[in-house]
Amino acid sequence: MLDLVRELNLPSHAQLGVAGARELDALAAQMRPPPVPVASVEGRVITGPEVQIPIRVYTPAGTSADAPPLPTVVSFHGGGFVVGSLDTHDRVARRLANASGCIVVSVEYRLAPEHPFPAGVEDAYAATRWVAEDGGELRGDPPRIAVAGGSAGAHLAAVVALLARERGGPRLAFQLLVYPVVDMGGDYASRGKNGEGYLLSLEDMRWYQSQYLRDPSGGSDVRASPIRAPSHSGLPPALIITAEYDPLRDEGEAYGERLREAGVAVRVSRYRGMVHGFFGMVGVLDRAADAMEEAGSALREALAP
Repeated sequence: MLDLVRELNLPSHAQLGVAGARELDALAAQMRPPPVPVASVEGRVITGPEVQIPIRVYTPAGTSADAPPLPTVVSFHGGGFVVGSLDTHDRVARRLANASGCIVVSVEYRLAPEHPFPAGVEDAYAATRWVAEDGGELRGDPPRIAVAGGSAGAHLAAVVALLARERGGPRLAFQLLVYPVVDMGGDYASRGKNGEGYLLSLEDMRWYQSQYLRDPSGGSDVRASPIRAPSHSGLPPALIITAEYDPLRDEGEAYGERLREAGVAVRVSRYRGMVHGFFGMVGVLDRAADAMEEAGSALREALAP
């Protein structure tokens, strides 16, 4: 796969700029294997504190009309806070719904640079709170809510878990963090070792951050770098999935250790031989299917009645 990417010799997102990066990301999403069927998909718009927030609700395959309320996973797409959408995340959301047996609520948070930090964070938190307070109309079970995401989306999930603790709710049962961004200003060996030639480059990471943060000093804010929170105690249990050849590998694993030290039940799974973005490549990479199954099983167990 990496050989094919090298042969294509595509420009980086940093080289393309915002509009070009979004166009390429949307095109790449269309080239993935066809979407798997689910019981239903419903688009909605909910009211946040600042803007209307589009969401897409996925009910897992096999759910009957008279089924009891299901647990809910609030899911945030990746894309460096700059690219990505409900459409680019559609295939992952469908598979996660089926793998977990949960309703998946995919959130279209505002993107940088038009809406820099902390706009996306506040949208993510508002959507999670809406699911807890009003999500019963989705046939969800409010006491059984998890947050999930990959990369920038995992960052948002981790921050929402912190904000829910600090702001008195909603109560979350689990967090699924797939190769999360948790430290905007840290220095980790995997960034240098895996920062070129493995899909996500250090060049693009720096560009994403420059679009997201108006002021680089904002990286010290715990809403930008959740690993820097004074305490991680009382956070929901977590599964953190990392990839061996990912520049984000070490900070994700460091976050797992920080949670463990705070008494949080956490499992960190490193997928050997994998690169950033592999979780969304079910049908292309065998290990992606394994990771999706692990994520689904963890959610089923954590959100069981």
